[in-house]
Amino acid sequence: MWRLRVTTTAASFLSKTPSDVALRLIGIAESVAEYGPFRFPGGGYWEAMRGDMRGWFELRCTGPRREQFRLFCLLENGTVEELAGLGLDGPTIAVITGLRKPHRTVFSATDYARVRREGDAYRRQVPRRALE
Repeated sequence: MWRLRVTTTAASFLSKTPSDVALRLIGIAESVAEYGPFRFPGGGYWEAMRGDMRGWFELRCTGPRREQFRLFCLLENGTVEELAGLGLDGPTIAVITGLRKPHRTVFSATDYARVRREGDAYRRQVPRRALE
């Protein structure tokens, strides 16, 4: 089973998200961790990203007035020794940050660049720091 870790940036995003949406996103994240990120049935809630965001995964949820909420995740996987060196006790889904947008709009290149910067900052931390 995969572990789930939420960064302080992602926790801050969730705290500003409508509570029912935040609970749904966390529930989806927990289900992905239970099934495993490569075995989760998806249903549009868990998607691998492409292009400049290759290597990232996105948790998706629709809120009031069809507003779109996204959590951006990285996978931490490797040998027991590699993971221990990062301060992890097993394969981990790291929830890095979140974004929201109106229905039928897209995130900008600047939005995605900010997500990647957050991910780079997370990866520089050894041991990895996140909420459990």
